[in-house]
Amino acid sequence: MSNDNDDATQLGSIRHHMNKPQQPGNPQARPAFQAPSLPTHPQEQSGDDEGTVLSAYNAMPYRPAMPTVPTTQPLKVQPAQPVQMRQPLPQSQPIPAAASPVKPAQPAATSSMMSAPQADITEFHNQFTKLVDSVSQVVVGKEQPIRQCATAMIVGGHILLEDNPGTGKTQLARGLANSIDMSFKRIQFTPDLLPSDVVGVTYYDQKNSEFDYREGPIFASVVLADEINRASPKTQSALLEVMEEQKVTVDGETHAVPQPFMVIATQNPIEQLGTYKLPEAQMDRFLIKTTIGYPSHDVSVSILKQVNVTDRASTVHAVLTGNDVLRMRAISETVHLDDAILEYIVRLVEATRHNERIQVGSSMRGALALTRCARVWAASNNRGYVVPDDVKQLAVAVLAHRITLTAEATFAGSTPELMIEQILENVPAPTVGVTA
Repeated sequence: MSNDNDDATQLGSIRHHMNKPQQPGNPQARPAFQAPSLPTHPQEQSGDDEGTVLSAYNAMPYRPAMPTVPTTQPLKVQPAQPVQMRQPLPQSQPIPAAASPVKPAQPAATSSMMSAPQADITEFHNQFTKLVDSVSQVVVGKEQPIRQCATAMIVGGHILLEDNPGTGKTQLARGLANSIDMSFKRIQFTPDLLPSDVVGVTYYDQKNSEFDYREGPIFASVVLADEINRASPKTQSALLEVMEEQKVTVDGETHAVPQPFMVIATQNPIEQLGTYKLPEAQMDRFLIKTTIGYPSHDVSVSILKQVNVTDRASTVHAVLTGNDVLRMRAISETVHLDDAILEYIVRLVEATRHNERIQVGSSMRGALALTRCARVWAASNNRGYVVPDDVKQLAVAVLAHRITLTAEATFAGSTPELMIEQILENVPAPTVGVTA
């Protein structure tokens, strides 16, 4: 027997066996201590080491349901006989030292991170699916960019659609707006567009003999800024200021835009004549930049069979309201983020700053954007916790437009999207969760 077991036995003997006489002729008469096989206490089967230790040290009362002597001996011992409390634990579960407290079992398999989706997460998943299915009727076969636009809507950010003409950028924006019961306005950007045409203007009302403010088209929950790169930098700055501040200041008065608020801007990568490229600082204000691409062969044939439908965006109806979007935003904020996921996001962002082929890396705004989008992406997949795959599927869309390549990398044919994909391959992803 170890010293720890002897100490526990002595404690039990001092408290309960003060008057027990020693058996003559047998100084080591402890037959119960050498029992080869004892029945297992129910508490030991459940893995409650702490309760077993308390019963040994604090001398808990005897429980008749626990046999304490070998089956080969007759059961002549009274229930209160001291030898019952001196019974040591089986060798499979020794009593720890008194100086070492018993550590509780790790709750990895029963934590909230690995549990089944809660009711709020299920509600989020169902509403997100309804929104994506509704917009998919407008832009067929492009679920990934639709999910990214819906993610930006819920997070409260803005999205930039950059693709060739005729790929459905405007239809995607209008389909998303029509699928949600919120106000929608469109601004066609041209070189002669003024900032007052976007944010509004203060005019003198002769009838009431006072100045009044007339709101511009920016005062809507969903604003489509079509061909944003065709406007002058002054007009672009007026729009991007509203995107960042969520309010408009005209003549010293501040006017808040409705909530939820989202700007969907489109631009063409070709035909740069008469356009004004968005500076890198203004590109950083967009939460996600994505492309739609051309449809597949089967989808193209299906679209041609519906050639009589001239405006596909007008065929969908609202499946959510503005309050539903705000409710989903609140649910996404409760999604669990493990420390390993946060460490992984920071390492990805830092890798863009220390790459020799990247001149300007991602800012901290990019890390925050990737974190917020990952929570929404996880909830859309009916999970209450974020996994590394959520970050990987969003990294290109969230970080690619926030970096600037060197001239050598650009001449070599590299693109920001390829650089982010390379960083995802080089930075090891963490292993989150324990398989039960």
